[in-house]
Formats: sequence, structure tokens, C-alpha cells
Amino acid sequence: MGRMDTGSGRGAGSGNGTGSGGGTALSAPPARSAVLAVGLAGSAVGLIYGYDTGALAGALLSLKRDFGLSTHMQETVTSAVGAGSVIGAVLAKSACDRLGRRRTMYAVCIGYVVFSALSGLAPDLATLLVARLLLGVAIGGSVVAAPVFVGESSPLHLRGRLLVCYQLATTVGIAASYFADLGLANGGQNDWRWMLGISALPAAVVTILVARLPETGHWYLMHGRAEEAAVSLARTRSADEVPAELERIRASLAAGKPGTVRELLRPPYRRAGLFVVGLGFFVQVTGIAAIVAYSPLIYKKVGFTSDHAAIMVTAMVQLAAMLGEVLALVLVERAGRRPTLLTGITLMAVANAVLIAAFAWGVGRGATEVIAVTGVVLFRIGYSAGFGAMVWVYASEALPARLRSTGASLLLTVDLLTNLIITLTFLSLLTSLGGVTAFGLFLALCLAAAVFALRFAPETRGRTLDEVEGFWKRGGRWQAD
Repeated sequence: MGRMDTGSGRGAGSGNGTGSGGGTALSAPPARSAVLAVGLAGSAVGLIYGYDTGALAGALLSLKRDFGLSTHMQETVTSAVGAGSVIGAVLAKSACDRLGRRRTMYAVCIGYVVFSALSGLAPDLATLLVARLLLGVAIGGSVVAAPVFVGESSPLHLRGRLLVCYQLATTVGIAASYFADLGLANGGQNDWRWMLGISALPAAVVTILVARLPETGHWYLMHGRAEEAAVSLARTRSADEVPAELERIRASLAAGKPGTVRELLRPPYRRAGLFVVGLGFFVQVTGIAAIVAYSPLIYKKVGFTSDHAAIMVTAMVQLAAMLGEVLALVLVERAGRRPTLLTGITLMAVANAVLIAAFAWGVGRGATEVIAVTGVVLFRIGYSAGFGAMVWVYASEALPARLRSTGASLLLTVDLLTNLIITLTFLSLLTSLGGVTAFGLFLALCLAAAVFALRFAPETRGRTLDEVEGFWKRGGRWQAD
């Protein structure tokens, strides 16, 4: 298969057949602009997702004061989005296959607009909890639909980078939420309303952008619409790539209708199913859910005295996460998927050891705050370079087409369930057992994650989806070249 000619500026499929036996001419914008549109749309959805995920971290300080929230109620408010996200991820699997990847993305963008606005306007705590739960449904839908859409719409040689860009946008969105919280934290009542509600405005713009996207060729062919599949593929592939790609998709779909979770957990795909479940679990259980949701509260536990200082440090530390995204962008296509993932996990383990040292050193001893911030910086870099970037890459390219949306939904459902458990329990764990024990558990789980990655994570760089399917069918072995 030839590489995409991104610099030719000509229509990707001009004067070529559809690949289905017909002679319909393909007319599409130049591949470069179409690939840019795919990457931009996916990144924009990731940006809003990141903002709505991180905004509550700073808003929680104001909510705690205005509503007099106990530790348990702080965990409940924080985990409402996580509970909704589990529901959204489950529903998104069926929606992606039946309605399409683009339509599912469009629906969740509308959800972002409506429920972000409702969060900011909520007249009482009960309404806020409902709004956050429904916002979580939209978030769960987007984390399934957006990576699948980007992965299916991207040329093979750009797929990894575009998926990392999606994660980078998510990281930028979280950083933006922290800086917005910092700017809106005036110490008065209702600071949280602006923090939670303002994202409805950019979400409305993203909704318009997503509405203009084409559906993926994979989905069209899954539903027997070969000519539309060819036209869709021709937007992001060169003319000579389209017929070959159509044939590869047909081969992947030849076994029948979209696969089920039961099929993914039975031979010959059981190893793939174990990888999906394990990856979804370790992404969250190693500590990121606690860091994103409760960083300002963690900083106050180690000695920061003001809300403003805690939010400011949280916002500045989030910028370090972008270094991890840059590291992933460099490594993902050069070193490969497995080395990138293992590099990130190693940094996370070191970071948890530093956080253990901070709490062991003791609050109020001067250096504690510096040690704790250093630990969180290392953790954010490691997570962003490893799990944060690679989960989207693997969700898109580690399964054959017929099982991709099923696998992505299962992976992210496990991810979100684990996130829910961590956000529901971390503050109580930190308060009752202390930081040494809490981050000691995260360190042990990081070491377990490294063993898991060495055992199960495939190296999918440069591999076509049918090659990946063969890898799982052979029990985790690539076919000899």
C-alpha cells in the first residue's frame, strides 16, 4: 500500500472506481485538509472533555464552603460525573455501531452544551448532582466515539500521532479548567457556577464543527454502503490506497455482525479481552483519578494554606502534563507503543515514591510542599506520556474492525468504573490512613501495571488492523516476516 500523498494538493480519489466494482468517480477535498479536519474535530472534543473533567477540582473548594459539604459529600459530587460516564460508555458502543461514529459524537457534544450550562445554573445541590450525572453520560459517550472516529478516519502512518493529539487536547482542556478556576476563584459565593458552566460556550462551537464531518468508511462498509465508504476513505487517503483499504475492511468484517463482549472474552480473542480489561483498570487505579479530581485538596493536606495557592499550583503543574504529551508524540512513532507506555509507567512509579516521601517527611517542615509538587509533576508527565496517550491509541488500533467499538467500550467502561471507585474513596482513604499508605498503594499498583504491560501490551506501530487480528488469534505472536 502506498503512502498518502499529503503534498500533492489533488483530489484523493479523482477518476477512480469505488473499489466495489462500480465506476463512480470519487470527488473529495485534498487529503491534507480532510486529515486536518479530522484531527481538529477530535482534538476539539478532547478539549471540552478535558475541561469538564478538571473543572470541579477547583470548584469543589467553593462548593464545599457554599453547601457545607462533608468529605463523603465531596466524593459524591466528584463521582457523579464518573457514574454518568460509565452509563455513557456502555450506551456509546451501540450508538457507534447503529447510528455512526460522527452522529454519536454530535449527540454527546449537544450533551456537553446542555448539561454544562445546567451545572452552572443549578439552583440546589440535588439539581447539580443530576446535571453532573448527565454531563458524565456525554463524557462517557465521547471517550468511546471520538478515538474510534479519529482512528478509523486517519491514514495508517498518522493514526498514532492524531490519537496522541486527542489526548494532548484533553490535557490542555484540564489545564484550561484549572486556570479558569484560578481566575474565577474570588472567595465569594457561587464562584463554582462560572467554573462549571462556562464550558457550554466552546462546546457549542465544537458541536457545529462536528456536524460538518463525514462518517467513517469503516462504518459505511459495516452497513453495506460501499460507494459511500469509498468516498469517505478517499477524503484522507490517496487514490491508490482506497481499493486496498476497502478490501482490508471487508476482510475484517467478513466474519459477520459487530462482535460482542462475550466473543471478546473467549478464544481466539481472550488475550485481547484480558488486555482491554487490564488496560482500562490500570489507567485509573494507579493514581490519575485522584490527582485530577483532588489535587488542590492534596496540596492543602501537605501544607498549602489558601484555596488560591492550591488552585494556582494545580494549574501550573498541569502544564507539566503537556511535556508528557510531547514526549509521547516523539516516542509513539519512533520507539513504538510498548516503550512509550512503559516509560510513562516507570515515571509514575517514581512519582508515587516521591509523594510517599513528602507525606513521610511531615506537614509544616518547609520542604514538604516542594517535594509533593515535584511528585505530582513527575506523575503528570509520566501519565500523559504513557497511559494517557496510549489508551486512546490502543483503543483504536489494538482490535480488528468488527470488535473495535466493542473493545473500546469495554476498555473505557472498566476505565470509568475504576475512576468512579477511586473518586468515591480516595479522600476517605487519605484522611483515615494518611498519604504514605494511600500513595504506597498507588506505587504497588504501578509496579503491577508495568508487569501487565510487559506481558500483554502488543507493539502495533506500523501494523494494519488485520495483522493485529492475526496477532491475537495466534495467542500474542506476530506472523513471521
